[in-house]
Amino acid sequence: MHQKSHRVYPTFSVRQKAGVRGGALSTLLGLLVVLALSLGGATYWWLNQPLHLASPSIELSVESGATPRDIAREWVEAGVDASPWMLYEWFKLSGQSRQIRAGSYELSQGATPRDLLRMMVRGDERLSVVKLIDGWTFKRFRAELAQADGLKQVTAGLTDAEVMAQLGEPGIPAEGHFFPDTYSYAKGGTDLAVMKRALHAMQKQLDAAWAQRQANISVKTPQEALTLASIVEKETGRESDRPMIAGVFNNRLRIGMPLQTDPSVIYGLGDQFDGNLRKIHLQTDTPFNSYTRTGLPPTPIAMPGKAALLAAVRPADTKALYFVARGDGSSAFSTTLAEHNRAVNQYQRGQRNPGKSP
Repeated sequence: MHQKSHRVYPTFSVRQKAGVRGGALSTLLGLLVVLALSLGGATYWWLNQPLHLASPSIELSVESGATPRDIAREWVEAGVDASPWMLYEWFKLSGQSRQIRAGSYELSQGATPRDLLRMMVRGDERLSVVKLIDGWTFKRFRAELAQADGLKQVTAGLTDAEVMAQLGEPGIPAEGHFFPDTYSYAKGGTDLAVMKRALHAMQKQLDAAWAQRQANISVKTPQEALTLASIVEKETGRESDRPMIAGVFNNRLRIGMPLQTDPSVIYGLGDQFDGNLRKIHLQTDTPFNSYTRTGLPPTPIAMPGKAALLAAVRPADTKALYFVARGDGSSAFSTTLAEHNRAVNQYQRGQRNPGKSP
């Protein structure tokens, strides 16, 4: 019989094959880990490096409804020297992309990608300010708002009455009902929003002052106090004189004597006033002529500040019925007309001083 010859073929055991595959997989995983660590390190480094900006500061208004991808692209277009894809991926990776708030932002040199996102998530907007001065009229107030940088003019073309209706106060006169202060706003805000804050601020200040009123004062309502405060505000810029001036007007109101205050007459003249208050003006009757009419004018004549509000409800305890400007910002007070006439001769030298009571 012939014996069959057998060829010997090299073989690998199952264990050997598994070892080869396991080694390759371990190597691959190791490479992936190294790559991930490298990418993570690079990402961490990038997130904490200052962004390069095209100018010392960059402004961007993030509109409501803008997507994180849009926002990343718009920052780059505004002057951030970075990949919009990297910014967008960072917004997503942070888990805060949906928390970005609409608003007007300013990015300055030295800011990192972390700072950029943190600013938008917190809503740290770039704010501008508009300053309203004690004694301004509502007309002057509106003119200042119209010139404010970045403030949208949604009330342009509206009458004062229409503005008050927009503010939820239909039928209430606008004059005097806005508190003079410094108001901040984000670029793209509206003049109506600033007005609403000033309106609420005045109501708060008026309520606080009225709660501190003295007993037996001549003004009987908060609105009367507001009107008197506006007159006191226009009569002097010296805070220490305000209670005394309010005391004079309180006395006049109590006995039915005309207030005879020039600022009220001037307000009634409106655009006709050319800076020179004449005798004919004092003799021409208008609702605001405090020489021809007794009592308070129908509305405030300006925006009074806090000191004037408090003076109106806490006037000085005085018997004075007259006062005249000394020329240095202060006033001389008199109880009788004879004393007052002497003070006028002394301080005014026969010259009328518009804005002061005779």
